[in-house]
Amino acid sequence: MPGSLRWGTAGTPGAGTGGPTAPAPPPDEGRDARTWLLLVGTGALAVVVLRLLDVPLGVASPPFAGSWEPRVGPVSLAAPAVAAAVLAAVRAGLHERLPWRPLLGAAWVAAAAWALALALVDGTAGLADPLTAPDEHLADVPRVEGPAAFLRDFVAAADEHTVATRQHPPGPVLLLWGLQRVGLEDPAAVGVVVVAAGTASVPLLGVAVRSLCGELAARRLLPVLVLAPYALWLAVSLDAVVLALAAAFVTAGVLASEHGRRWPGRTALAALAGLLLGVAALLGYSVAWLGISVLAVYFVRRRALLNLVTGASALVPLALAQLAGFVWADGLTAAQRDFSLRVEPERPFAVWAGLNLLLLLVAAGPALVRAARGVRRTPGWPFLVGAAGAVAFATVSGLARGEVERSWLPFFPFLLVAAVAPARRPAAPGDPESSPTPVLLVALGAVTAVVLQAVLRSDW
Repeated sequence: MPGSLRWGTAGTPGAGTGGPTAPAPPPDEGRDARTWLLLVGTGALAVVVLRLLDVPLGVASPPFAGSWEPRVGPVSLAAPAVAAAVLAAVRAGLHERLPWRPLLGAAWVAAAAWALALALVDGTAGLADPLTAPDEHLADVPRVEGPAAFLRDFVAAADEHTVATRQHPPGPVLLLWGLQRVGLEDPAAVGVVVVAAGTASVPLLGVAVRSLCGELAARRLLPVLVLAPYALWLAVSLDAVVLALAAAFVTAGVLASEHGRRWPGRTALAALAGLLLGVAALLGYSVAWLGISVLAVYFVRRRALLNLVTGASALVPLALAQLAGFVWADGLTAAQRDFSLRVEPERPFAVWAGLNLLLLLVAAGPALVRAARGVRRTPGWPFLVGAAGAVAFATVSGLARGEVERSWLPFFPFLLVAAVAPARRPAAPGDPESSPTPVLLVALGAVTAVVLQAVLRSDW
């Protein structure tokens, strides 16, 4: 395997020169921040107008699912403290000087600390209550007499399930059932596990971006992912586990396609990517779209045969579930039918198409504006096509009318890869291989998350 792509510690940028210092924000970073504020402000004004016009929106606090309940206490200082520490480290250039493996570990710890600090504004209830809500997956766990029986009866008994379970495959309920079987029954402890899983996507995506876009780009992307505003919902949804699986199968596919890797390892990683994709599809229907990202990577690196390996492996978990009685396509149809009967009448499509884009802007943060401007320049475009396709399909089909702050969790980080795209394409001699970490945008996103957590209480 080529040294520039391996998992091990890579050469430290700036070695022998005393290490780099964080560059000053580029002139257009302020413009990106103003653009984001303008877009979000315009969206918020549109929401106010819709409410004044008594347009039925189906949620109490559009575009969010939840209610406005301002609350501030001593624990509220934890999230700003974590954000300040991360930003100080970035300003000092530590993300460009630390050896690669320790940096990945530090990024995971920092991301988990950020998500937990946001959740603990409500105390341990911030971790437990989202799981124990009446309409969440945990309420269906007592129905599980055994995995095979639950899979067999899942679609037929769809009307008896909670709202969350009806909108997902059976995987989330079986995951919670399995955790209880091994002794993890405390909801707050399960919430910690969910956060640990969801934030594992940060180092995983860092590895994938390093392989496809270069190490400096990966290093500069990590702070964007660590302090992303969507961390608000990592601790309140099992979709965070889907995010972890998505990052894992995309990373496995990227590593499988690396030049210089021998066929046994390449085939094993491609098979692992497929298996992880199949498992992820049993926890969330929309994540299957990210398979397009892996196909695009194989196309870019001319590894067409790996499509067969990954595709066949992805069918294995789905085939095993079908042997037990759960047909994935039937489950998706049942979820769509439930959506059309329960949600469509009270949430007009045209309105929610715009509101979901507003929520996407808020959840991904100001770095999304920088990413949108860098799409044409990034060699990481394969990461974008699957996520963008999923978001576009969900919007155009009308299947996303609220609550996308958690259902789109598997897509948010992939949409941010282009935030560190090269300054121009092709890069001129001597140009850096990626744009600097947008510190101002990361800070603005962190402030947004802190404010939202202080005033918004999610329904789950």
